[in-house]
Amino acid sequence: MKNGILFVLIGLMLLFAQACSTKSANTNETTGKKDEVKKGGILTVVRLSDATKLDPHFITDIPSANVVYQKVYQGLVVPDKDFKIQPLLAKEWKVVNDTTWEFKLREGVKFHDGASFNAEAVKATFDRLLDPKTGSPQRTKFAMIKEVKIVDDYTVQFLLDYPYAPLLSILASQEGSIISPKALAENPEKLAEHPVGTGPFVFKEWKSGQEISLTKNENYWGKKPNIDGVVFKVVPEDATRLAMIETGEAHINDQVPVTEIERIEASDTMELYRTEGLAVEFLGFNVKKKPFDDVRVRKAISHAIEREAIIKGVYNNVGTLANVAMSPKVFGYSDKVKPYDYDLNEAKKLLKEAGYEKGLEITLVTSDRKERINMAEVIQSQLKGIGVNVKIQVMEYGAFIETLNKGQHEMVINGWGNATGDGDYNQYNLFHTSSQGPAGNHFYYSNPEVDKLIEDARRETDEKTRLKLYEEVMQKEIDDAVYIPIRNYEYLAVSNKNVSGYWLNASNYLMIDDVVIK
Repeated sequence: MKNGILFVLIGLMLLFAQACSTKSANTNETTGKKDEVKKGGILTVVRLSDATKLDPHFITDIPSANVVYQKVYQGLVVPDKDFKIQPLLAKEWKVVNDTTWEFKLREGVKFHDGASFNAEAVKATFDRLLDPKTGSPQRTKFAMIKEVKIVDDYTVQFLLDYPYAPLLSILASQEGSIISPKALAENPEKLAEHPVGTGPFVFKEWKSGQEISLTKNENYWGKKPNIDGVVFKVVPEDATRLAMIETGEAHINDQVPVTEIERIEASDTMELYRTEGLAVEFLGFNVKKKPFDDVRVRKAISHAIEREAIIKGVYNNVGTLANVAMSPKVFGYSDKVKPYDYDLNEAKKLLKEAGYEKGLEITLVTSDRKERINMAEVIQSQLKGIGVNVKIQVMEYGAFIETLNKGQHEMVINGWGNATGDGDYNQYNLFHTSSQGPAGNHFYYSNPEVDKLIEDARRETDEKTRLKLYEEVMQKEIDDAVYIPIRNYEYLAVSNKNVSGYWLNASNYLMIDDVVIK
């Protein structure tokens, strides 16, 4: 394939991702002339859960990534507000041929520990990530990279095993963060609790279960932040977080229960931020665990869930009804794939065929987010209609992730936040056999036909063919009743009116480069 065609394809994909553009009730843009921007202050962000780990090669959840992404760590490229890829630690790039991408690196950049950013640093990061001995759950996301080759001190080439058009989008995600080569050489295990990057904020302290604090990077290579630092404070109670925002004790809460929208909108001191996201929420089955190793049971449950009632009753119509585990804003989405109809008679019939005519007892695992608990209770009520008794197990977020990673669950309320805007990030991580466990396939699903279609789609360079492949593979996943699609996300945040300049990107990362505390 000619380089020009590949560039056109990349351009089309990035244009498609522009549909993710932030829309909000409050633009939160810093206003006024440059010399009027107020400097200083510590930004306080209150959140439901603590991070689980801070090493980008081992982070598998958005709350953890949110602490370091574009704050402590940076990648070669970055998505802007319209999810268009922009230069960051790489000044420019070119496609040498179908399987060779060349990046010219920014000079004069230092890591927080004083190490120099250069071609060696890029190679060290990806060598560690791609080494099977590292055991990174992110490795499969970069499986197409054969080698990172140093051309000179500030030029690297990514040599691929096969053409992979979405390479820039995966390099722009948190998984593409560049780590200090000094930290990697001296004590890589320490990175789980002490990140070292090139970003505008330097890691200061992590009081486990309480807070993580970052401080302004005085030696930052780019435009320095307006604020002196940021503290991510763990406040499990929804009402307490909101009260802290209302009084000004905290500035931003990026995990807002939908039940509080009216209260926020009526407040004189709070502002609501809303944006369409790339994530999808679903009810998932662990297909290796009884009774969900039987497709008839999975189909029965699928027929017994009234999804519209969940969107309206639990989510107050925040977000939209999903038809697959891929957002309409992601390249590869298809509206032709349909989930199972609500049909209690069909559900009972399938349960009888599976040998559960007298009923069934199952456990539903959920994290401790208010809406998820409410959804679990609605599902529990709905499944009683077919003789299925549901025991709800509510878990703190870190324990929840660990349970899923170990495959100890039967049925789970979960979501997948797409970090790239490309269907490969959904399909490979959620459904490919090699992604079972921490990489994202918490269904523990394995289907050789599905694996092949996913692999073909990530290698395919023709846009129309890729779309057809994703439609076909998503239909197979629905046929196998691996999950029940529930909701396309809409992200909410609330801030005190004394803060401006923040935004949430379409992957639900809190962006604070331009934050001003009045």
